[in-house]
Amino acid sequence: MIEIGRYNKLRILSQNTIGLLLGDKSGESVLLPKKYCPESYELDDEIKIFVYLDNKGNKIATNVIPKILFNEFALLKVTAVTDVGVFMDWGMEKELFVPFREQTQKMEEGRWYIVYLDLDKKTDRLYASSRIERHLQNEVLTVVGNEKVHLLVMQKTDLGFSVIINNAHKGLVFKNEIFKKLNIGDKLNGFVKKIHEDNKIDISIQPIGYTNFIDKNTKLVYNALLKNNGFLAVTDKSSPDEISRQFGMSKKAFKKSLGALYKQRKIKLLPDGIELI
Repeated sequence: MIEIGRYNKLRILSQNTIGLLLGDKSGESVLLPKKYCPESYELDDEIKIFVYLDNKGNKIATNVIPKILFNEFALLKVTAVTDVGVFMDWGMEKELFVPFREQTQKMEEGRWYIVYLDLDKKTDRLYASSRIERHLQNEVLTVVGNEKVHLLVMQKTDLGFSVIINNAHKGLVFKNEIFKKLNIGDKLNGFVKKIHEDNKIDISIQPIGYTNFIDKNTKLVYNALLKNNGFLAVTDKSSPDEISRQFGMSKKAFKKSLGALYKQRKIKLLPDGIELI
């Protein structure tokens, strides 16, 4: 079955004046309009395309890259507010509809919101919802400690930033562990730092563990030395703010990096800075 709101790998069945007819193994077919056709192709080739419903409610294929996929979250912009709901730009010709019932607050034109892409099972039409918490659950977790995960920055809090983990769970990055600027809607990788008894998840946006952590930051400090003619006017006595500004890491991580480079006999520790040997 050709899935709506997702990428499908389909076979080219035939061509005509309006485009290519694509099909799957179940025998279902869909039109790829001429303007979306690849420059070169042959019958029976398999191509990966996105499928959604056109204005008439028919499945249609496109090679345009959507800003959000079915059952996923993204930060999208409201382009119009109407009497029936709002519309958002998700990269397609037909804009994405958000019913009033799916808004946690009244959405405004020109503003950006984190939304979830859902499917109306009665009509097979895709719609967006800003009721984020409804689509996240931490009762049954699909992640484990130290696992590398995909993150979407959801909300700034007093403790740090709430994040969506693998489009499934909610987690938290503590503000004292953030050494670069984060914005709502940012997509990045992170690591499961701790899972509490109540299944709350602490997330680190830096690799966990001494070896991985040091390797990454040591290389960063070493490369910075190379770019600055082998000398940096910073030491283990420098302020945390100065270290964070220059390297985007904590003072503790910086001192471990210096220790690693010193043990490898790659640097000299001077009163006014560090120098490559």
